[in-house]
Amino acid sequence: MEVGLQGSETTTPGRKSQSALTGSARKVKDNAADWHNLILKWDRLNDEGSTIANKIVNLGFNKDSQKEMQVMMAGQDTSASSNSENAFENNRELEEECDKLLSVMDKMTRIVSKMEKLVSSEKGIIDLETFQYGTGGRQTPLFQTWPTSQFADVSSKLYEAYKQELTLKLAILQELAHTTNPDLSMVYLSCWLYQPYLDDRARLLLEGLLLETGHRPI
Repeated sequence: MEVGLQGSETTTPGRKSQSALTGSARKVKDNAADWHNLILKWDRLNDEGSTIANKIVNLGFNKDSQKEMQVMMAGQDTSASSNSENAFENNRELEEECDKLLSVMDKMTRIVSKMEKLVSSEKGIIDLETFQYGTGGRQTPLFQTWPTSQFADVSSKLYEAYKQELTLKLAILQELAHTTNPDLSMVYLSCWLYQPYLDDRARLLLEGLLLETGHRPI
């Protein structure tokens, strides 16, 4: 468990000691910690990708400027040769930055894949409790107030939000290096950084999950 979650585990009236958790409760609590850690990793990758995306846009603008300069200086051999070397260097650096952003996207894709597995895990817990307790499920909450089905619902909503954000980022990746319109480039950069599909509701869902499972103090 990464830094940021409640470090000490205490016992409160009417609630099991967190250190004594077993079965479904232990699995749900571990899943909540996994959600927290995966989202921390996503946030770090988003910042890294934003820095790289800015470089790609700036290099793209420089590339266009060099093309214009080459046309203007076509009749002057020395300047044309120098500009050609600069253009080659710019293209090489642009390709390197695009590869870096692709690597960031690969890591984000793996994170979303792990999120999908957490959703499957939560649904498996519901299936197990249905088998144990019947269609009505468990009558007492695993932790404080949430029925077991709410953990699966929160996981599903978080997964869908991050899956949509991943789809948007893939679209940005495909267009970013080829866009010559500065205004459109700024839109792409803004969308990458501010993540429209990951609004306050997603953060509240995570905080609610951490509070319910005892990772955050009440």
